[in-house]
Amino acid sequence: MNLKLIFIFIIGLLSIILIPKTAIACEIEMKVIKGNKDSYKKGDTIVVLVDVALTHRSCPVAMKKTKFKLNGMKVIKSTPWKQKSTNDWQRKLMIVITDTSKGKINMTAVRECEKDGGFGTLKLEVSE
Repeated sequence: MNLKLIFIFIIGLLSIILIPKTAIACEIEMKVIKGNKDSYKKGDTIVVLVDVALTHRSCPVAMKKTKFKLNGMKVIKSTPWKQKSTNDWQRKLMIVITDTSKGKINMTAVRECEKDGGFGTLKLEVSE
């Protein structure tokens, strides 16, 4: 009797572990590569590198459809998307800090498609 319970438990555990997980279609990472500081004030300029890794083989959404939402900052210059490999893309954004009064400075990148899209956020600290 105990052997049967152990067998059922093992089968249940394996089915939970081996169930396919939903994968997002894009992994988006952002980092400051120029002008990096512990905290920022109005007028500071930074360069942000945006990396997008497509986890599915084909994506019906063009890279230029990637949307950026900015809070307390503004893009003043950008490079076009550059394909680093089959599924890896990169872009640089020159950004100026425009408003620190709300205490939050952040940038969000969003890709929307039927394969779950992708999402990434860069948060910066504000100087007093």
